[in-house]
Amino acid sequence: MIPIGYMYKIQWPKRNSLLAEQVEDIHTLGDCPGNSTSDFYDYIPFWKHNGFWLFNTPEELQSFAAEHEIDLSKMTLFYYEAYEKEFDFDQTTDEPTWSEFEACPNFYTNVIIPTAKILHGYDVVEYTVGNAPECSLLACTDLTQMFDINSHCLFKTLEEAKAALEAEEFHVREPGPYRVIAVYLVEQPK
Repeated sequence: MIPIGYMYKIQWPKRNSLLAEQVEDIHTLGDCPGNSTSDFYDYIPFWKHNGFWLFNTPEELQSFAAEHEIDLSKMTLFYYEAYEKEFDFDQTTDEPTWSEFEACPNFYTNVIIPTAKILHGYDVVEYTVGNAPECSLLACTDLTQMFDINSHCLFKTLEEAKAALEAEEFHVREPGPYRVIAVYLVEQPK
């Protein structure tokens, strides 16, 4: 798995009535309409993110928030890692393929792995532009009713997330490529 960075998220009660009954909260990476979570701020225009369009450390996030007078006290800090290949269908053969990707070289990327992290599951995130995470379709469609999803709206294992992608249900709803993202809760000192 590739360390890709940190993000503070704003959490709301479950909004999508199509979500499976066992879903209690949304811990997906994607920041898309209809989702019950969103990024802490519209940070991209300030160009302080890393090459995966997240932040290298919690301190970078906290510094940015302080600079823009953003209160992080009611937000949740997550850390993310990506499976080293992304999934899509080859444009010429229409065959499913897993291919490598990397951080955008124009941005400094040196993600520091947290000393205390709790795995909450695996998200499948759309990356049509190839840089920033886009939609997490589990949180804004009926896909949670088709797969075995945990209470955080995530796959329980990497293997389940990869198999779900290969079943083609995600591509029926939105184009790829897609990346499998491990979602960790980061314990913050009180």
